[in-house]
Amino acid sequence: MRKRVRLFGTNGVRGVVNNDMTIDLACRLGYAAGTYLRPGDKVALGRDTRGSGKMLLNAFASGLLATGVDAVDLGILPTPALQYNVKGGYNFGIMITASHNPPEYNGIKCIAPDGTELNRCEEEKIEEVYFRERFREVEWDHVGSILHEDSAIEKYIDGIIARVDTGIIQKKTPTVVLDCGNGAASVVMPYLLERLGCKVITLNANPDVISPARESEPSESNLEILIALMRTGKADIGIAYDGDADRAVVVDEKGRYHMGDHTLTLVAKYITARKKGIVVTPVSSTMAVEDVVIKNGSRVVYTPVGAPIVARKMIDLNAVFGGEENGGLIFPEHQYCRDGGMTSAFLIELISSEGRISTLLDNLPRYFNAKSKFECPEGLKHRVMQEMTSLAGTKGRIDTLDGVKLWVDDGWVLVRPSGTEPIFRVFAESKQRKTAHHLVEEWTKIGKKLVRNLMP
Repeated sequence: MRKRVRLFGTNGVRGVVNNDMTIDLACRLGYAAGTYLRPGDKVALGRDTRGSGKMLLNAFASGLLATGVDAVDLGILPTPALQYNVKGGYNFGIMITASHNPPEYNGIKCIAPDGTELNRCEEEKIEEVYFRERFREVEWDHVGSILHEDSAIEKYIDGIIARVDTGIIQKKTPTVVLDCGNGAASVVMPYLLERLGCKVITLNANPDVISPARESEPSESNLEILIALMRTGKADIGIAYDGDADRAVVVDEKGRYHMGDHTLTLVAKYITARKKGIVVTPVSSTMAVEDVVIKNGSRVVYTPVGAPIVARKMIDLNAVFGGEENGGLIFPEHQYCRDGGMTSAFLIELISSEGRISTLLDNLPRYFNAKSKFECPEGLKHRVMQEMTSLAGTKGRIDTLDGVKLWVDDGWVLVRPSGTEPIFRVFAESKQRKTAHHLVEEWTKIGKKLVRNLMP
């Protein structure tokens, strides 16, 4: 039996290809998932544009088929497109993606029959099979089959279009610049927006598996070309995606980059204005969300960081909206997962009916955010977290729902271990830009010092 460690992180299993993310791992995980499922079950498979995707998908499918489970390869598509198709008629789904991670990474994400990311309890059942190596192997004449499906993207686009007012968009005919990052957005987003009635200008829209023009994370530093293009004043909105297109961020018509917090707050404002209810978001999100939601007679419920956690809480509470500070927004009437396509469509409908995106964003409550990170070996994360919590507790009110969040007079700072990388992430927010940056710098230094002191 293999040594037992936690296999799944915050968003599936991830690692460096041919280092810790190998075809052996993928095949055995396919065996484990197939054993967890029933013979004859049908699993949808998808991948983003990473060069290692097909290799890992085939390895996973081999293990799956050996257990008597059937697979349907949906090809390259966004994670939310796979999820939309899973909830429409599959017993399970597998997405091969590492989202925003560097190109040497890849990952395997499990999707439940309702289209949500698999919850931790079910992941543990697959882990149990994986580590005990008690795989089901069927007789030769009961091995599963693999088919290919070409209509998955069209179904996804149709589902989004059904949720927005295309008449308003077609009347306005906004000009939209899309930076697809050479990722999965390339095969969907330009076609989606054209069907909505937009004039579309694309950047990095060829699915390049070897040398993408920018890194997968749609951060400000990675979007220089999009920002420069928007500064020409010839487009109404710029939208950029991460590698698997479940997140979207905005550059306004003035060429200003907006963090995911801003779109989260904007959409929360307009959704709760239309329909009162609960908005679910992680502890890392801006206080502006609570400001606009409460003003609209609704309330916010906080969760630990992680889209699956947010989605499950939304289901439990019948929430009207939810999302994360990284640009991953969840529209429950469409599906319970982060969805860059649905986010794009909603924002385009919004500017078509309400006016300039810059004005809409400028009218939101103003807070300043800062982010940082520091490296930490996986084996030290627990001890570093203990030390961080003890130290923060001496400085003021803390919240340990996820990591440790320290409240100060005019803001907060959150330090939490990443579930996908050997790092800690540091978030801070304040009404003063200087305070937010000071908090991030201070606690990043503290974290780095703790790691050095605790290293063997």
